[in-house]
Amino acid sequence: MEQREMGNQTSIAKFILLGFGNLPELHIPLFLLFLAICLVTVAGNILIIVLVVADQHLHTPMYFFLANLSCLETFCTLTILPKMLASFLTEVGAISVGGCITQFYCFALLATTECYPLASMSYDQYLAICKPLHYAALMNGRLCLQLAGASWMSGFLVSTILLLLISQLKFCGPSEIDHFFCDFTPLINLSCSDTSLVTWTTFAFAYIDIPPPFVITVASYSCIISTVLRIPSSKGRQKAFSTCSSHLMVVTLFYGTLIIVYVIPKSSALRNLNKVFSVFYSVLTPLVNPLIYSLRNREVRKALRKVVSKFVRFNRTEMGSVK
Repeated sequence: MEQREMGNQTSIAKFILLGFGNLPELHIPLFLLFLAICLVTVAGNILIIVLVVADQHLHTPMYFFLANLSCLETFCTLTILPKMLASFLTEVGAISVGGCITQFYCFALLATTECYPLASMSYDQYLAICKPLHYAALMNGRLCLQLAGASWMSGFLVSTILLLLISQLKFCGPSEIDHFFCDFTPLINLSCSDTSLVTWTTFAFAYIDIPPPFVITVASYSCIISTVLRIPSSKGRQKAFSTCSSHLMVVTLFYGTLIIVYVIPKSSALRNLNKVFSVFYSVLTPLVNPLIYSLRNREVRKALRKVVSKFVRFNRTEMGSVK
């Protein structure tokens, strides 16, 4: 283990991400599983972005926010999974202190930013179902750009302040992080410095930055459900629920696992399951987003068929010209 002398303390230069090291016999199966998840997640989210950009029928606020969400999910996957996959092959999840802090910074930026597109999509659904006559006036392109810009700026501001605070900490050992990526709590627990400032700052940001989009999401769906239940025809209720059920599934998975990991007090049983729940919001949520929105969304499926048909016609034309 590399070490550096800092005054009277010895500062470690690397951490060891234990990941799922207690299951060595499953390393190869887990590597193959997470490699497949990584490839499908990145390909699926990039496909969503391409479809939204290419198809004029998807140039609406909902799909604008969906493309923004897919962009976040792609970066989140590439932030966490490559290091995890490498650790399965080398069986030594070594990462430099600087690399670990950088990974946490990227994850914090993306996770914080993601709350707002989810809330924006909920608000968009609320206007479309509860205020259809005012939808076009309220949800315009300018507002969409403002909401997207504000979400990225909020995530950047919060994560940058945390980065500056964490970079001032000293890490003197132990060097093992019982996690598969550099999350906040496992990282802070290894510091030999006073962590009270960064801990309280993180809590303050968490309560300022995360509850508002969560409240907006809950309030929007409360109004949506109340409005849908007043629709007289069962067919109308089914159609209205189908338009927002995909997003509701994603929101439930994202916020549900976040609350379990970061809010609920840690019993010994939950502490042991933290890594499992962390897989849900950091790995599986980016995977299910494109699957849910593509498989359950008629407009996305239609746009995909159009792109595929154009690609097939182009290939046939190229082959014909070669002959």
